[in-house]
Amino acid sequence: MKKICLFLAVLTLASGCGNSSDWTIGPFTRLSDDAVISPDPARIFLCPMRGEEVRWQESDTFNPAAAVKDGKICVLFRSEDNSATGIGSRTSRVGYAETTDGVTMEIAPDPVLFPGGDEWGWLDCPGGCEDPRIAKTEDGLYVMTYTSFNRKTARLCIATSRDLKVWEKHGFAFADALGGRLMDEWSKSASIVTKVNEDDELVIEKFDGKYLMYWGEDFVNLATSTDLIHWTPMLDENGDLLEIIKPREGKFDSDLTECGPPAVHTKDGIVLIYNGKSAETGAYCAGQVLFDVKNPTKVLDRLDEPFFVPELPFEKSGQYVDGTVFVEGLVRYNHKWYLYYGCADSFVGVAVAGDK
Repeated sequence: MKKICLFLAVLTLASGCGNSSDWTIGPFTRLSDDAVISPDPARIFLCPMRGEEVRWQESDTFNPAAAVKDGKICVLFRSEDNSATGIGSRTSRVGYAETTDGVTMEIAPDPVLFPGGDEWGWLDCPGGCEDPRIAKTEDGLYVMTYTSFNRKTARLCIATSRDLKVWEKHGFAFADALGGRLMDEWSKSASIVTKVNEDDELVIEKFDGKYLMYWGEDFVNLATSTDLIHWTPMLDENGDLLEIIKPREGKFDSDLTECGPPAVHTKDGIVLIYNGKSAETGAYCAGQVLFDVKNPTKVLDRLDEPFFVPELPFEKSGQYVDGTVFVEGLVRYNHKWYLYYGCADSFVGVAVAGDK
C-alpha cells in the first residue's frame, strides 16, 4: 500500500517542461478511418421522462466510456435524441455496445442509463445523463462517473453496476462534502485512479485507505473517498478548491483542462489523460500529465503538445465544427491499450497502443 500525503494547503507544483514523453501512455494509432459508433434514427425507446417513444440515438453518439467484461470491450456512449437544435439542448442517454475486435460494435437496443422513472429527476431532467467514465474494482464492481444535467446546473454523479447494463444511481458525488457547499456549483468530468493488476486488468487502486479521483473542467482538482460513492474535494489553505492543473496561455489547453478516462498508476507515477480546449481555435485535443504517487497533487511533468488531435473528417465535421477528439474510455485488452473518444460531439472513434 502506498503512503501518500494529502495536504489541504497551497502546494508548489512543478510546471512540467513537456520535453520528455518516456512516461506517457501510447503512442496511439487509429484502428479505423471511420467512426465505430454513429447516430441511428431507427432505435426507439419508451422514455419514462416523456412517457412516449423517442428515437434516442437519432442525432449524435459521442463521448464514450469503456470497460472489459467476459472477454469483450464494452463501450458506454452518450447518445442524443433529436428533441431540439443546438449543443446542450437535447436529451442525453447512455447506450451500450460490445466488441471483440475493438471496432465492430453490437449495440443494445435500449439505453442503459437515462433520465426519468426514478428519484433523480431533479438532477437528470430534462438534459439527461452525459459523458460517462468507468472504472472497475478488483471484485468486479463497475463505478461510473457521469454528468447529470437539468439544463440549469451540471453535477458530477455516481452509478454502480455488476454487469454494465443495470445501473444503480447514487446521486451527486459531493452531496455530503464540505457542508453541501458544492450542491449548486457546476461540476463534471472525473477520472478515478486505477492500476494494471497481475491479470493485466485495469482496476481501481486504494492509496493509504482512500480512493483518489481527479475531476474538473475549467481546472483539475482532486477528491478522496472511502466507498467510491461519497467524495470529498481537496481545498487549499484559503478553503478554495485546489487547482492542481489549469489552462496555459498559448497552448492547446489554453481554455479548458478537462479530465479524461480513469487515471493510471504506472511505474513513473500517476498518469492522467485529459482533454484540452484551445482558446484560439476552439479545438479539443488530448494531453497527458504525470503526478507524484507520494503526493498526487504534485505535477512531475506535463506534455506541452497534445498527443492526439482531430485529423479525420468525422473528427472535424460533426455538431462541433472546430474539431474534437474527446477521450473518455481507456481499457487494457489483449495486452494493449484501447482508447475510445468522442468525435466532434457526433461520433465515436478508437485508437490502440501497445506496451513500450
